[in-house]
Amino acid sequence: MLRYWTSGESHGKTMLAMVDGFPAGVKVNDDQINFDLKLRQGGYGRGKRQQLETDQVEFLSGTWQGTTLGSPIAMQVINRDYKLERLKELERPRPGHGDLTGAVKYLGSIRGVLERASARESCVRVAAGSLAKQMLSHFGIRVIGYVVQLGGIDLPLESANDFDSMLDQRTQSAIYSLCPSKDPEVISLIDQTAEDGDTLGGIVETKVTGLPFGLGTHAQWDKKLDGKLAQAVMAVQAIKGVEIGLGFQSAALPGSKVHDPIQYDATATQEPNLGFIRPSNNAGGLEAGMTNGQPLVVRAAKKPIATLRKPLESINLATKEKHTANYERSDVCAVSACSIIIENVIAFEIAAAFVEKFGGDSVLEMKKRFELFNEMARKR
Repeated sequence: MLRYWTSGESHGKTMLAMVDGFPAGVKVNDDQINFDLKLRQGGYGRGKRQQLETDQVEFLSGTWQGTTLGSPIAMQVINRDYKLERLKELERPRPGHGDLTGAVKYLGSIRGVLERASARESCVRVAAGSLAKQMLSHFGIRVIGYVVQLGGIDLPLESANDFDSMLDQRTQSAIYSLCPSKDPEVISLIDQTAEDGDTLGGIVETKVTGLPFGLGTHAQWDKKLDGKLAQAVMAVQAIKGVEIGLGFQSAALPGSKVHDPIQYDATATQEPNLGFIRPSNNAGGLEAGMTNGQPLVVRAAKKPIATLRKPLESINLATKEKHTANYERSDVCAVSACSIIIENVIAFEIAAAFVEKFGGDSVLEMKKRFELFNEMARKR
């Protein structure tokens, strides 16, 4: 079983991820992980903290001469700008955060809750997901995340949707969308929102290509891949909704407009879809909790950042008197960063499902099992 845990606080010295069940034989590219970490820190609308340090991954265990061993992998990202012990306690909980609820639940301080609840924790989830993408690349599986709506502005795909073109378009965009021509409009909105002391949310989408049939299962409710993906994505800070494929739109349409017809193309049998093609992909690559050979498409709705430069009404927790909420330094908009976080969170879940189906001792053994499965499935 491939899984991971994270530890650390946003103003502590180190963020840690422990990855267990990762196969042996993957040559690790630290630069690729660091590139994803840099993307997570970027995107227009981020705060000044992102300019104070550059996240870098360090492997503490689980590799030998840059190659995974099959043993648990410990990764850390050091916080260069840490000062947890010097920060004062918050007296006035911030609406939209876990400040009040966490302080009541644990009968302790707001500070201790907010430092762990912070999205800073997501840096090591990105590192774990980026490592997973390197395993998936051995099987022709690629993952990309991007912004499709920001502050109510729709950002549709501008041109060809082949994977390399999508990567190029995202790189060109200051907000990580596939619609770079709308960057000026979005940047203007972010600037105006910052001037108003407010924040913005949006919708991000992740696409996974090259998936085989049969990752996940229909046999048990808690093993369905769509359920695992939904939990992983909803566990990202500030995510309030997840949909796969057509998602919520399918509720308003008749079945004939929702379900994807099945066709067969004998010339495509060597493709991941084994020749079974769909003129549409409203299911988003998943049916009955299993991948169906089509690209996976997952969208997530991110609420606006809850820390406002012009704070909302709150109380002083000690006196219960009316007051404005505390302000902690924050971003105006982190939707772009969110697209990178969710890209890597989804990559890890796909890798975990892949290990579950094809075994996880070594990549070499997994390749043989993968090839055998596809050979048998073509005969089926």
